This record gives sequence, structure tokens and C-alpha cells, in this order.
Amino acid sequence: MNSIIDYRSDAVTLATFEMRQAMANAEVGDDFAGEDPTVNRLEKMSASLFNKEAAMFVISGTMANQIAIMATVHLGDEVLVGEESHIYNLENGGLAALSGVQARPLKSYDGMFDLNDIKRAVEFRGIESSSVKVLCLENTYDLNRGIPLTETYISSVSDTAHKYDMMVYLDGARIFNAAAALNEKPSVLCKGVDVMQFSLCKGLSAPVGCMLLGSKKFIERAKVIRHRIGGAMAQAGHMAAAGIVALETMVDRIQDDHLNAKRLAVELTKFNEGLVDVEKTLTNIVQINPNCVGKDAFYLDNALQEYGVKVKVVDSTTCRLVTHYGINVNDIDHTIYAIKSILS
Repeated sequence: MNSIIDYRSDAVTLATFEMRQAMANAEVGDDFAGEDPTVNRLEKMSASLFNKEAAMFVISGTMANQIAIMATVHLGDEVLVGEESHIYNLENGGLAALSGVQARPLKSYDGMFDLNDIKRAVEFRGIESSSVKVLCLENTYDLNRGIPLTETYISSVSDTAHKYDMMVYLDGARIFNAAAALNEKPSVLCKGVDVMQFSLCKGLSAPVGCMLLGSKKFIERAKVIRHRIGGAMAQAGHMAAAGIVALETMVDRIQDDHLNAKRLAVELTKFNEGLVDVEKTLTNIVQINPNCVGKDAFYLDNALQEYGVKVKVVDSTTCRLVTHYGINVNDIDHTIYAIKSILS
């Protein structure tokens, strides 16, 4: 068992020994000039994995999200976003501050938009209305639920957006979790989108980084934007090397995180059926509702810290636990014991 069991996010993962070795021994160059061979290899691998023309290495998913919009819109344009999405809620108003766009939130139903809601958002727009340029998707959807969205849905919503000349952008920070949950190739899930990103430092456990993918023309524009906001890097191959190892060694093991999450959910449900909705534990995110035993989430959070367990409080009714490479079966069993002890 780990001394501290940290479920707050899968972004707390630490680099593997193989990643650290690769970082130390990486062949590097000036990525700003396109001369870092390790970055170039990572970008080529990433584009090929998702059947996109080109890719660009950036520091974070937030940077990738914001660059994607900045490279696409004009001041005063509108983008459609999910009301629970990361790009809308957790990027410090970046859409307005960096791109000068208006975000229109769409209601989701188990992570999916009603196609009619999209149509209503773009039809019958006159001279007083903004041009809707981008539809933003997210897979898995909702960082507090981790809902995997199918290829059928992604293709359908993308087709609708394309009919209205919108670019389809996918925040695929946890796309490998979606693929594992649906037993589908990541490229198949994303074939309908124009531009996308995926994280290297969540389920894949690299220490830093995100890949932005799209057409060659789009990535050329994105590199200009990346430089403008201070994201161009020299000798970035040391970081990219860990990303290569992540893609080569960590994708298949994401299923272990899902099994650990399901084990946690099932065992807690045996203790009290109201604690967890097992059927909604589809990837690596477990939601616990301590209200069912007369406790609130803040109480459970504080009490779990005495057992060496850290979780995220979503609100007074809900705690979120995210399984990842740093969580093993013994940690899961200790957590089950701790929660049962606290709530008994």
C-alpha cells in the first residue's frame, strides 16, 4: 500500500522508471525550429495513431484547448460547449480572454448533446447574431463522471456540425479511457472530428504534455499561436521522450484503472447501495454520495485523510475518486476499509 493514496486526479501520476531513463537519454534539438528529433517522433506517432495529418506537442490540455480555438475563430464569434465541459468551466475564462469569443453552453444528457439543441443554436441567425464557428466535444465527458462517448454519437454530432460549417474540436484528454471502456480503437472514436487533443500525463502517466492534432495547415497555424503565448520550447525532447514511452507502454494498462474503479464501486455498494451508482462507473472515476448515511462530502474527505487517502470534493453531497497508475489493488482494499470504517 502507498503511504498516501491520492485519488484527486489521474494527473498526480508519476513517471515510470523507463520514462525517466528515456528523458535522461533523449536525443534533442531546437523544437522551436522543428529540429528536435524526439519531439518530431512523438508528433508523428500521435498523428498516425489517430489518423490525423499532423500533431503538435504542448505543455498542457488547457493550452491545447485554447490554441485550437485561437487558431480558428475571429473576435466576436461563438463556440458551442458542454455546460459541464473543462474548456468552459475550468480554464479561467480563456475562451473570452484569449480568443474574444462568446461561449454558448449546451445541456448534455449523460454526456451527449441533443442534435436539435445544436440546430437551434445555429439556425435563423441574423445580422445581430455571432457566427458559430466551433462545436467543442469532450471524451470522456465531464471530469467528475468520466462518461465514454461512442463513435456513433461522435460521428452523428460531427455530421450535424459540419452541415453548418462548424469545426468540430474534441478535448480528448481521457480519450484512451473512452476507448478502453468501449473496447474501440481511439482513432475510430475520433474519425469524425477535425481537431483534437489528448493528454500524456493522465492515464498515460507521463510527467507533462499534451498532443494537439489536426490537418497540416491547422497545425502550422497552431504553431504560430503556440509561440505567441509562450509555448514554444527548446530541447523539448527530454519531455517528449516520456510521452513516447507512455504511448508505447501505458495505453493497454488503462483497463487496470477501470477494473480498480469498478472494484471500489461494487464493494462500497455492498456496504450501502446508495453510496455509489455502479452502472455509472464506466471508466476510472468513482462518485461517492455519503449523504445516504447522513454524512456530507467534506466530512468524508477530512476523515479519509486520517487514513492516508485523498479525494476530491465535488460538492457537499459528492466526492470524486479517480483511479490511475499510482493506485493498486491493495490501495483499493485499504480505501474500502477506510470508507466503511468512517461511515459505519
